[in-house]
Amino acid sequence: MENIALIESFSEFKDDKLIDRVTLMAILEDVFRNALKKKYGSDDNFDIIINPDKGDMEIWRRRIVVADDDLDLENEEITLTDARKIEPDFEIGEEVSEEVKLIDLGRRAILALRQNLISKIHEHDNTNLYKQFKDLIGEIYTAEVHHVRPRVVILVDDDGNEIVLPKEKQIPSDFFRKGDNVRGIIESVELKGNKPQIIMSRTADVFLEKLFEQEIPEVFDGLIMIKKVVRIPGEKAKVAVDSYDDRIDPVGACVGMKGSRIHGIVRELGNENIDVINYTANASLLITRALSPAKVSSVKIDEEKKRAEVFLKLEEVSKAIGRGGHNIKLAGLLTGYELDVIREGITAEEDDVELTEFSDEIDGWVIDEFAKIGLDTARSILNQDVADLVRRTDLEEETILEVIKILKEEFED
Repeated sequence: MENIALIESFSEFKDDKLIDRVTLMAILEDVFRNALKKKYGSDDNFDIIINPDKGDMEIWRRRIVVADDDLDLENEEITLTDARKIEPDFEIGEEVSEEVKLIDLGRRAILALRQNLISKIHEHDNTNLYKQFKDLIGEIYTAEVHHVRPRVVILVDDDGNEIVLPKEKQIPSDFFRKGDNVRGIIESVELKGNKPQIIMSRTADVFLEKLFEQEIPEVFDGLIMIKKVVRIPGEKAKVAVDSYDDRIDPVGACVGMKGSRIHGIVRELGNENIDVINYTANASLLITRALSPAKVSSVKIDEEKKRAEVFLKLEEVSKAIGRGGHNIKLAGLLTGYELDVIREGITAEEDDVELTEFSDEIDGWVIDEFAKIGLDTARSILNQDVADLVRRTDLEEETILEVIKILKEEFED
């Protein structure tokens, strides 16, 4: 049979789970019609009958019988003499249907047809894949590590689809080995040529939000609403939650007894410290809650400039600022205000802070080195010459400069 090459093509694709029978037939017909147009100039008078399950196909050309000397359109007309070779009782004006064998298209055309078929199938697969993952943007997805590279991790899902997890979308503490299962959100789907590139992220704020939905039944059921999520991936996060039902404690429900409910989320995010706070429309109260664990004395808000002065007692300042300034930065992002810390009831002359207040940011052994030479407050160090500090302590100049930078950023207004 002349269609043997196409039979093999059908058998390769007919069981493809991404392509239903109707779609496959449409693709096959389109490929054949393109081949007919190239050979005969038009496919209008051709009927194509395809059975993709059996790998069977027939092509029939319809032509009108004309007198032997009236043949003008060879593709659409056939002479009476040639028609009667097919069937002896044909008359002028009647329609003749004649089967076209693939061999009539030429060997080169058959090879091109097969290649075109493969190309169309892949194009269909890529289109389906693009649509499938476009609908999954913002949702949690799990895939297996296939290959680890310096700047990217290549994942493969159960269907063999390749997913990319770039270095900048990974939590700093992430460490993956081949075969590990990885969870993240589908952040984007980009077309690279004709092939979709699926990007996963573990650092996006929405990943934490979706983890809450997945791990906490009340959030999934809509009894608790997540109003806003802000993160410094791998370090710290703040989540504002609310409930319309006064009988539900949204914070307690999210955290669970002794942190039992949130523990799995913390572990998934590389021990990211997660603060869950009650949302309120009262800006002053929201700022107070957002700066937890610090106890805020009072808040003065400038709505026009979206700034807020936060007044705290001296011992609460380092808690409000947090390690690396993470706490106050996230509180600002969560509330939408730029926060200025004001130390309560201290004059410029009296203003000083014990160095131990900065223990979240300055290593204990460094603080001890300063204490050995009688420097135990922020101002006592800021008033010293750097070269003198290098001479009097066992600290490197780089370490001393880093301490001074921290003190200036968080102590001096």
